Amino acid sequence: MKPFPEVGGRANLRREWVMLSLALLCLVAWLCASGTLRRIDHLVQDAGMRLNALPAHPDIVIVAIDDRSIEAIGRWPWRRALHAQLIEQISAQSPRALGLDILFGEEDADYPGDDLLLARALERSGRAVLPVARRDLGTHSAADAPLPLLRRTSAQLGHVQVQVDSDGVARSLYRTEGPQDAPWPHFSTAMLCAAGRDLPDCRGNAAPAGGPWARQDLQILRFARGQPAFTTYAYIDVLKGRLPAGALRDKYVLVGASATGLGDMFAAPMAAQAERIAGVEMIAHALNAELAQSHIRPAPRGWEMGFNLAPTVLALLAIVLLGPLAGLMSCTALFVGTLAAAALAPTLWGWQLAAAPAMVGVTMAYPLWSWRRLSAAAYFLQLEMRELREAGLSPLPEEPARPLLRGDVLEQRIHAVEDAARRLRRLHHFVSDSLQHLPSPTFVCDAQGHVTLANEAAQRYVQARYSLQGQAIGRLLAGLVQPHGNAPLLPRNGEQMDAIPPQQEGRDAYGRHMLMLCKPFTQDGNTIWLITLVDLTDMRRAQQQRDQALHFISHDIRAPIASILTLIEMHREFPEQLPQQELLARMERYARSSLAMAQGFVQLAGAQAQTYQSAPFDLAAALEETVDGAWAAAQEHGVEVHMAALPDAAPCHGDRSLICRAIANVLGNAIKFSPAGSTVRCALASEGAYWVISVRDQGPGIAPELQGNLFQPFKRLHEGSHPGVGGVGLGLALVQTVVQRHGGRVQVNSSSGAGAEFQLRLPRPHP
Repeated sequence: MKPFPEVGGRANLRREWVMLSLALLCLVAWLCASGTLRRIDHLVQDAGMRLNALPAHPDIVIVAIDDRSIEAIGRWPWRRALHAQLIEQISAQSPRALGLDILFGEEDADYPGDDLLLARALERSGRAVLPVARRDLGTHSAADAPLPLLRRTSAQLGHVQVQVDSDGVARSLYRTEGPQDAPWPHFSTAMLCAAGRDLPDCRGNAAPAGGPWARQDLQILRFARGQPAFTTYAYIDVLKGRLPAGALRDKYVLVGASATGLGDMFAAPMAAQAERIAGVEMIAHALNAELAQSHIRPAPRGWEMGFNLAPTVLALLAIVLLGPLAGLMSCTALFVGTLAAAALAPTLWGWQLAAAPAMVGVTMAYPLWSWRRLSAAAYFLQLEMRELREAGLSPLPEEPARPLLRGDVLEQRIHAVEDAARRLRRLHHFVSDSLQHLPSPTFVCDAQGHVTLANEAAQRYVQARYSLQGQAIGRLLAGLVQPHGNAPLLPRNGEQMDAIPPQQEGRDAYGRHMLMLCKPFTQDGNTIWLITLVDLTDMRRAQQQRDQALHFISHDIRAPIASILTLIEMHREFPEQLPQQELLARMERYARSSLAMAQGFVQLAGAQAQTYQSAPFDLAAALEETVDGAWAAAQEHGVEVHMAALPDAAPCHGDRSLICRAIANVLGNAIKFSPAGSTVRCALASEGAYWVISVRDQGPGIAPELQGNLFQPFKRLHEGSHPGVGGVGLGLALVQTVVQRHGGRVQVNSSSGAGAEFQLRLPRPHP
């Protein structure tokens, strides 16, 4: 197959993703800078404001000029003497501050003396705040301030302007507003100033300054929860003294209009859709936020831009790096996360963030890219089908062609490729099944030495219960080393795979001789390695037995027979030199030595080659029987054999006669090499999954450097130090052969002059 269309198609798809990303990010940036989706942002922000509303401060009290008060007193405006009386009533309860959200910008022409009464009441209160409003004069703005008489007797002045957004909802205010030279603080800040707080924005009752109108430090109002949020008393009730005792003591008292058609009414996020809240209540919400030290400001433009671009970038990365479902879930999570972050930002960071551009970007990313990916998939299927037809892979002959939707081109291409892919899968299964049933362990690896396919024999060889796919072949076969060293046959570094010889022989951790065949081949420019292991253990064992037999015949058997012939020749030539009795004794000794060597060799060869008669038996009884059989030899050498307490039963599975012979060989060696008067100790114990037979003597011991040759045939380690001890060096070789073929192992604990302990570890049968 030609790789060019596939590679080119993927490159085009990457370019399209880059172009889509740039276009979508530019759109999000433009939406963020232009504020086109501000109404959507207001919906998100209002929902967050309702979820994170502040609790109403218990020290804020509203005295409302409500409909009931209008009905009782008469139509508005009322005489200022009434307001003076109200101030006297409130001041009598010692409030922290008293704010009158009522404009007194003109003199009372009907009752001139009322202005003086009101001024005296304000002066006696000492904590009264009067409002300043903005009045537009066409080309410029001017301050609608209280009368100079009233201004001078008030404690503080504060502006009552709020900002109404494009949707008609009031959500924010400026912390200071007024003439540029000396703007006033907001009415809520002026209330804190009147209560005695020393704030930088406090201006007292100074006269209006000059200069153009200026506004500074825009803040988003964080409203209080509850309907109504604050304790409210009617104007008429306060005027007539109907309040509970101490109801206004140490309170922030706000007096303002809430009657229908009277005063400023605003739509607010916390108000119901058909309701509005009065200007005095807006001041109460602002004062509540000031007392809670909860200030919310619009996020800086750079941070807001980053907040909107980041989810869009993550969504674009998710749809190209993850699968369709994971990409959809990621986009959904980013959408919800952006929405939640925008709603919680005022509470967490004190910033109000616009999230609508990011929501649009995240929402558009998935469908746009899915459309492009679907188009690319259809085009790719068309190219693949064309190349499959060129390769001669027609639909499967054993299956009829499927009826396809005529108008759905993508469906047609999917079915065509599915049919061809089914044929390829069956061919792959045939090859894979053939590989699986090969008797030799076989691995298929990539150029880096990672297994891509392994048959059942390979799985059994490495004794792995997990899948070998993806594993490093150098690590799996690390125990396969050179026969005359410990260097591994395979490199651990996959980059050195090219240096592997076509065939090499090694030895694994179980002593097996394995021939490794390595064959590289190339497919689509990629190198694939086929590694096969052939077990040469039986062949090498046969060769070793042949060599041992030749050595036995040529050297060990030949030497005593040659000695016998020499004695016979000497007797013929010099009959008087050697008495006949001594001649016969020597000939008998040489003959018995030859017979012992022949018998030991036959036993070892039989243990290595014959088929074991495996059956269940009691290992404790076998050990006790073997020790009893060695009693005569122990008495002859003057050695005592002591056997520790045996378990009641030691179930084992194997060839009882061979195991008894192996125990007898170890016990016989211990008796032969123990000095007269010493003790040989035998024991049987359970350790994990093994029965452990231990035989300890008090003989000369075995130096650690000699223990490596201990189980080699025809090796007698004490031939120089103990020439009187007979033997041909085949007994321990038989011991190791028998124990290993039963799935166990032999351990030696010894040092020079400290005796020796042999441990025969035989596996316990599974319950």
